[in-house]
Amino acid sequence: MTDPQIVLTERVQQALAHAFGPEHADADPLIRPSQFADFQANVALSLGKRLRRAPREVAEAIKAELSDFPGTVEVSGPGFLNITLDDSWIASEAQQMAADPRLGVGMITPSQTVVVDYSAPNAAKEMHVGHLRTTIVGDSLARLHEHLGNTVIRQNHLGDWGTPFGMLIEHLLDIGEEAAVAQLEAGMGTEFYQAARVKFDGDEAFRQRARSRVTTLQGGDPTTMRLWHVFMDATVRYFNKLYELLGVTLTNADIAGESMYNPMLERTCDDLEASGTAVMSEGALCVFPPGFTGSDDKPLPLIIRKSDGGYGYATTDMAAIRYRVHDLKADRILYVVGNEQTLHFKMVFAAAKLAGWLPDSVSAEHIQIGMMLGKDGRRFRTRSGESAKLMDLLQEAIDRASAAISERGYDEATRNEIARYVGMGAVKYADLSVSHDSEYVLDFDRMLSFTGNTGPYIQYATARIRSIFRKAGIQPANVKASIVLAAPAERALGLHLLGFGELLMQITADSEPHRLCNFLFQTASLFSTFFEECPVIKAGVDPETRDHRLALCALTLRVLETGLDLLGVPVPERM
Repeated sequence: MTDPQIVLTERVQQALAHAFGPEHADADPLIRPSQFADFQANVALSLGKRLRRAPREVAEAIKAELSDFPGTVEVSGPGFLNITLDDSWIASEAQQMAADPRLGVGMITPSQTVVVDYSAPNAAKEMHVGHLRTTIVGDSLARLHEHLGNTVIRQNHLGDWGTPFGMLIEHLLDIGEEAAVAQLEAGMGTEFYQAARVKFDGDEAFRQRARSRVTTLQGGDPTTMRLWHVFMDATVRYFNKLYELLGVTLTNADIAGESMYNPMLERTCDDLEASGTAVMSEGALCVFPPGFTGSDDKPLPLIIRKSDGGYGYATTDMAAIRYRVHDLKADRILYVVGNEQTLHFKMVFAAAKLAGWLPDSVSAEHIQIGMMLGKDGRRFRTRSGESAKLMDLLQEAIDRASAAISERGYDEATRNEIARYVGMGAVKYADLSVSHDSEYVLDFDRMLSFTGNTGPYIQYATARIRSIFRKAGIQPANVKASIVLAAPAERALGLHLLGFGELLMQITADSEPHRLCNFLFQTASLFSTFFEECPVIKAGVDPETRDHRLALCALTLRVLETGLDLLGVPVPERM
């Protein structure tokens, strides 16, 4: 099966070539969904101007070339083509979709190697709500690319190196390894950091020890490295608890933190300087990518090595981009990072191109992540003004979901499981349903609502369909009947489902998972209308109609489940 809009585009382009010559075969037919038909093609209006013919006359000529089309084509107004597909054609395509294990979803050919850099918490501190969006948007993009046949390399670029680790290791020694590990595994990384910072600022002896420890860390001293591993292992175990709760696919094997690139930094600087890409400026080694200027209109530097000899984020990112292109053989590199880093990544990409490390055959893209806001329209924080811990936010979502279903008669274990699925689904879907570069307001009441474009609403649609099959005494996979679209609500749902495969291709190419959310919301809404208007297993429904409708229910369920899985949204068996 093929997306109807793609089919129509091809057919109208063929009609244009036959009617007006092959030079018009690649014209955009401008096909859009219509309230007057299934679709409307507006190409006659623009083409009429080029041909110096009346648009309505052009439209009539196109219509004549579509005489064998499986549906009706009517000309209206100044030259609109209103296209309505035959019910039987829609049903046949839906049946093919149902018979396809991949639901009509194609594979990207040739396949690509896609590096997705996402989550990237700072190991020196607790994961806070600011890490939520980068984590779940990145995970959804990784899932989408894998589903379409690309080789995905996840990269969790942890902040796990640098001068703060000197004081953190010394604080670990002060309180003892056992106590430090317990604190870090419990998610008290911020408290651990703050306690170390207080000592660093107020105790000269501690400050000297911390600075000395940085030197031994950078030098690879075995004792210091063992302590660093104790700290990192405990911290990563806590991160993994969050990833497991969120249903995120990152593992320890995906960690590619700043420490990984530390051995590459000196060579990075040397090679950039040797090639003339980087030059000394005011004691620092800098790249000046063309087109970047500061407020004083002077060229803006990307500092590769500081005047004191230290390295910064730009050094690590330049080393990483060369590693990902040269060693990982990436075709696309997606950096799922906050939009406040936009200028930084533009300069890094430009510098990498200048150095010849980022060839035109490789696409490096900053997937900009907008800020999560509180109801006051400001950056989401706790009542005390601190960054909210991600675990606290997730637990609150689960608690609220549990309260919302408390009157439904479930035993405690079932209620806890559903609450976890609904809470996590609500948080993730609320985030994914808005464009990743947009800000959005965290509103538990809205995101946990069972109405509107929310995770619980989509989850409830899947639970409702599963309930139909339980009552019918049949598994969705065992439905053998064909799909017949006799009623308007059946037809509308069937036609909509046909767009699933092409949509996944588009949103993966454009890195726009929010469009999948919109599609699933429309699917759930159309199913709700179908459910109300087309009884499936109620008394009085004849067996043949029942079976045809069960077939449509089974297809809808598969689309919803597949779409939610690609978003990383869990689906409870019942709600």
